[in-house]
Amino acid sequence: MTTLNDLTPNFRNVRLLLARGKGHPEGERNAGYDLLVPLDESGRLDPAEWKTHKQLCRVRKFAHDETDHIGLLRRKPGGQWYFDYAEGDSDDEIGFRMGEERFVTGEYVSIGSGANMSTYQVARVQKP
Repeated sequence: MTTLNDLTPNFRNVRLLLARGKGHPEGERNAGYDLLVPLDESGRLDPAEWKTHKQLCRVRKFAHDETDHIGLLRRKPGGQWYFDYAEGDSDDEIGFRMGEERFVTGEYVSIGSGANMSTYQVARVQKP
């Protein structure tokens, strides 16, 4: 059984907040994601570290006045990253080009399902 004590030095806590957009001209500080993920030296998701620590790569989706959704960071055979909250794929959220994105404070990441993509800004990256 893998525990948080098994985290490697590459793991980071990442906070993503809903960025400015239609319906949220100032962004939204009460909506986003908290991630526990391994990052390489450039701030990108590290597939090798993920592969050996899949059960530790967590995601928490939060939004004002809604129940948090807890899930895992997953990767499809073609390399596309997604958030998996429950059995089946009806609630999965895809990270648009997430493997190429840098998880560095101030950068942007797009996440969503189907045509409903939203942009999130990396608000914080820190060691667990």
